[in-house]
Amino acid sequence: MVLALAATALVALALLSDLIIPRLDAAWQRMRARRQRVPTLLYDPGRERRAEARARALLRSCVNDEEWAMYRDLGFIRVWGAHADGPGDGGGTGGAAYAYLIYPHRPIVAYLAQTHRLLGEYCIAFPDETRPYGSARLPDSDDALAKWMALTGDERRLIAAANMHLPGRQLDPDQVRRDLWRLSRWERGRMRAAAARTTASEEHPRSAG
Repeated sequence: MVLALAATALVALALLSDLIIPRLDAAWQRMRARRQRVPTLLYDPGRERRAEARARALLRSCVNDEEWAMYRDLGFIRVWGAHADGPGDGGGTGGAAYAYLIYPHRPIVAYLAQTHRLLGEYCIAFPDETRPYGSARLPDSDDALAKWMALTGDERRLIAAANMHLPGRQLDPDQVRRDLWRLSRWERGRMRAAAARTTASEEHPRSAG
């Protein structure tokens, strides 16, 4: 009886093998074919640096000399506000001058120019749809340039489209104030350097002819 059951099981297993193994083999071949059709993208450790170098060159060609030097030396760009009532629906500025700080991959910060009172953070993203690794993150300088172009091109539209938060939501207010202090020192240094160049040129004018 046992031998008969064992023989029956072996026959059944052989029949199932004839059915299952070809199917498994066919599935394996299909999977290999799909993998061969999809190109393997090798990670290039220098790609990020090259992309950022190109982005910095493009940024430099678009912004003015002061804005480029500011970004190069401080890591952000200041853009002056263009409306008398200030940005967004923050209650207005009463006609006081205001400006924005543009950081790569961080919110745009609005502030009053004289008092450095922070008005708000404006979060907006510019994804990179062209990158082959599935990343939506632009190179730093491309992100800064996209914000600069949108803000200088249509301030109202950018501020309306952004997610507005009170100061401190994502950026440390003390760090922003330190950046504003750094900006003030940087501007004073540039003014002293410009004055020194002017004095030197007046004291040593080029000889005519």
